[in-house]
Amino acid sequence: MSLTPDRNDLVTYSGHATTVIELDGAILVTDPVLRSRLMHLRRQVPESLLTEPDAVLLSHQHFDHLDLPTLRRFGPDVRIIAARGMGRLLARKGFRQVEEVAVGDRVAVGPVTVTAVPAEHDGRRHPFARPGEAVGFLIEGTRSVYFAGDTDLYEELADHVSGVDLALLPVWGWGHTLGPGHMDPDSAARAAALIGPRLAIPIHWGTLFPVGLARWRGQHLERPPREFAERVADYSPGTEVRVLEPGESMPLPSARS
Repeated sequence: MSLTPDRNDLVTYSGHATTVIELDGAILVTDPVLRSRLMHLRRQVPESLLTEPDAVLLSHQHFDHLDLPTLRRFGPDVRIIAARGMGRLLARKGFRQVEEVAVGDRVAVGPVTVTAVPAEHDGRRHPFARPGEAVGFLIEGTRSVYFAGDTDLYEELADHVSGVDLALLPVWGWGHTLGPGHMDPDSAARAAALIGPRLAIPIHWGTLFPVGLARWRGQHLERPPREFAERVADYSPGTEVRVLEPGESMPLPSARS
């Protein structure tokens, strides 16, 4: 299987769920969080400088995915494509170009199309907030990229995402345990087997960790992506895995022929 790119399109893993996808001249940033401290969480790796995006994709409202101070770096007129239920909060905070999407909605960003797909996750800002949806995003141009956001594994995943060139799959979280609505290395590898991407990159690891839990830090910051790669080799050996360190980039794979 060749992963030689057709052009200089790139994916950058900036840490946690923040990625930069450069495809066909469009620049998309997912769930940007670039701060040294987020509530009780401390960033464990340097911040990665983000380029000015054509659109920011927001999968849900949790503080480690919707970070207002990071969004303000892009200015009030940055285009934001956000899961349904986020528009009121973002408008109240001064963002003027917010488009809410529900599952199945499609929007164009230059030459690429972004489709909201289901995510099995509680999308509310906090437990007592008004309901909010959680979604993943399927990005399609000359190549196809699936950004899962936060989700648990669900049986119908392959009905919405299948045969993509690249899957960005969460393999952990920000602590020493995982709550409901998240994938661990094994379930993320099973998701890869359902989707059948040419290339899978693990995300949602190695970036944020609670203050005061240093004794657990090493294994939970470093082990999940390696375990994911091992499981994918067992479940779907036709899928290649690349583990990008936070801040690292690589060319997108060439499209399926």
